[in-house]
Formats: sequence, C-alpha cells, structure tokens
Amino acid sequence: MQFQLMSEALLPAVMDIEERAYPWPWTLGMFRDSLNSGYLCHVLADAGQLLGYTVIYVAVDECHILNICVEPEKHGKGLGRLLLRHALECAIDHGAEQTFLEVRPSNTAAIRLYESMGFVQVGLRKDYYPAGDLREDALVYQLDLGGLARSK
Repeated sequence: MQFQLMSEALLPAVMDIEERAYPWPWTLGMFRDSLNSGYLCHVLADAGQLLGYTVIYVAVDECHILNICVEPEKHGKGLGRLLLRHALECAIDHGAEQTFLEVRPSNTAAIRLYESMGFVQVGLRKDYYPAGDLREDALVYQLDLGGLARSK
C-alpha cells in the first residue's frame, strides 16, 4: 500500500468511492476545487486499486480535515486509522499544531476512530449537513498535534 497525491486523473475513482460511501457525497467540483486550491489531497492505493483518500487544509498552525473516506468494501480493516494518521503527519509537516474536523452524529464508526486517536468534541454546528429534506448537526472535534509532533 502506498500514499500518493490525488490528481485529476484519479477523480473518477475517487468519485466512485465517494458516491458509494455517502448518501450525500461531495461533488466532483468540490474535489476539483480542493485540488486547484492547493489543499493536501492524498489517496491510498494497493496494486492499482484505490482504497481511500483524504483532503485536508492547513492554514497557519491549524489543520482542517475536510474529507476522509475508505472504500466501503474495505471498512473494518484499519484503513481509516491509516488514512487519518497520514493526514495528521502531513498536517504536522506543514506546520499545524492542532486539527479540527466535523462529523455527523450518525457516523458512529468515524466518531469511535477519532476519539480513539485522541480527538475531543469541542463544539456543535446545528443543521450543518444535508440529510434529504432535513439537516443534520455536525459534531466539531479537535486534536492538539503537539504530542504527535514530538513522537515522530
């Protein structure tokens, strides 16, 4: 398995995973905008098969994890943890001292992963996510990267 930069050529495979993984997926335009804006976008592949990807944004000393996704057929194999660790290492390499992310309260697997990695809930964004005719809140999580940076 190896990480590589996400590219325009990989977007069809990324979109395939995104659309199967989420009921309200990111659009192709959102991924293109992330690439064009210089966000840190990586994919994890094994023998040419895309297993997952991350999109993060680092500004000054803060990282924002915008998207992290694992191929649905590969859930439960530790790939989410691997992707998250890689994203955090990239953030540290780019000067981030803390990171933030939003997650749906209904995404209990992601919440367990984040909390097991040391993230703590620091806020709530009401009606943040689309959810059909309704909206779903977002839990805001934060992680201090200082301890991770020292252990690298």
